[in-house]
Amino acid sequence: MMNKYYLEKQLKICMKYSQISDLVELDTLIALGKNFNPNIQINGLRHSRTKTLNGWYIWSGEDFNPDEVNFFQPLHAYHLLDIASFVIPYLGLPAGNRFLIDSKGYEDIWFDENLLSV
Repeated sequence: MMNKYYLEKQLKICMKYSQISDLVELDTLIALGKNFNPNIQINGLRHSRTKTLNGWYIWSGEDFNPDEVNFFQPLHAYHLLDIASFVIPYLGLPAGNRFLIDSKGYEDIWFDENLLSV
């Protein structure tokens, strides 16, 4: 039941931004940055799905060091329910999308074509 609730929230964000939805079930894996802190700005970018990941890479702060080994750790999306449920509605955006949000309601979403070629 809870999964349906969050899938509907994902669909609303996609409709708000005129995006074709690629909804994320809560039992799929995201890549969460080791620096994740829901109290500061949160960045997310979505590559195409793989066999193991739903394509989302999510971290806190301005940027991350791409050379840092194992910066992103696989985590089931349902863990966001406990640590930052306000992130879940954005997970339905399709590959190529990025977001910058915070827990106070700030929201910036944009399409980054370069994400599709990675």
